[in-house]
Amino acid sequence: MVLTGPAELLATWEAGLDRDAPGRALLLHRAARPEAGTEALLSVPVGRRAADLFALRRALFGERMQVRVECASCAEAMEFDLDAGRFARPPDDPAFEEGVLRVVEGGWVVDFRLPTVADLAAVARALADPATALDPPGPQQLLLTRCTVAAARDGKPVPAAQLPGALPEKVRRRLAEEAERADPAAEITLNIACPECGEATPAELDIADYLWTELDAWARDVLLDVHLLATAYGWSEPEVLALSPQRRRHYLELCADA
Repeated sequence: MVLTGPAELLATWEAGLDRDAPGRALLLHRAARPEAGTEALLSVPVGRRAADLFALRRALFGERMQVRVECASCAEAMEFDLDAGRFARPPDDPAFEEGVLRVVEGGWVVDFRLPTVADLAAVARALADPATALDPPGPQQLLLTRCTVAAARDGKPVPAAQLPGALPEKVRRRLAEEAERADPAAEITLNIACPECGEATPAELDIADYLWTELDAWARDVLLDVHLLATAYGWSEPEVLALSPQRRRHYLELCADA
């Protein structure tokens, strides 16, 4: 991974200010994989993108992540640390499966591929379509239809569009288990035990949202540094950004003591 410099990070932040969450996630992914084009980034399995973003977070802000959640039972505010390296995997990690996965269960044979970023975007558009407002399909149904390569029951082909109403629950569970095994970072759910009441609260961690929040705070701090040092020394933004964080902090301390 190419470590993005402060000027490039500020440009990513600025470009994301007027984007929605998927647009910001794409910008962050591009920062993690600058050599990849947009089409390639959108075709990446969801968990691989998450792993890329965890690796970017690790490179930019370190291993330790602070996560805050509210207890679902007593509303106690909880805070805990998470290791970004736990989910940051290189793209050649053997935990990532390639190609088509197969589930054989109860007379069913289902070949499917892992959901990609583009699949999630298509599902979101379909769910927002006014034409489906009266009888909206579930996101899992839409993903099943999009990601099924081929399906057969007792040797007879079954169209992908019929699977949501035809697949037994046991086969659905197998599909979910195989997808999770092949792309473990696609959906990260943490069960947090409350120190007050002892109840466990499930919390989904969206690394794109988490990383954007951190980038936004970092960018605003850096711009404040630029403003203060430009005012004190007459330096340009590129000159301030060229300073290491340690030297920048030292100059800021000198300004405060003056």
